[in-house]
Amino acid sequence: MDRPISRVTLDVGRDLGGEPGVWAALTAEEARDLAALLLAHATEAEHRAPVGGDPQAGRHI
Repeated sequence: MDRPISRVTLDVGRDLGGEPGVWAALTAEEARDLAALLLAHATEAEHRAPVGGDPQAGRHI
């Protein structure tokens, strides 16, 4: 049976022990909002990144 997709799922990844991690089920609007926020933070990180700095030292959202 074909049903329309009503949620976007996001696999956050495995935890430090290698166990399956967290999943998020987002509406299309929530997924778009998250994507916009991630793009904005990525742009900010690129502009603020110190030369030779730690690439892991980022801003958490």
